[in-house]
Amino acid sequence: MNKDTRKQIASVLSQLEALRGQIEDLKSEVETMKDEEREKFDNMPEGLQQGDAGQAIDAAANALEEAASSFDELDSNFDELLGHLNTASE
Repeated sequence: MNKDTRKQIASVLSQLEALRGQIEDLKSEVETMKDEEREKFDNMPEGLQQGDAGQAIDAAANALEEAASSFDELDSNFDELLGHLNTASE
């Protein structure tokens, strides 16, 4: 591998690390929204929890929890991606 290709890989790695930081920020936002929705649901009287509005809030909290879990999977895939690029640049 030549010097120019290594520089290109280094640039891609740098951009991916910046992207990873943005993804971590977005995950934090999703987790905050999830916590807010869960708290909203938990603070509702039981009768309202069973109604349409309560069920919608619960469904949203569950979906946000799944989204947060997907960020963890994405992080694992990022590690694999970065590993491949680091190996290629050796």
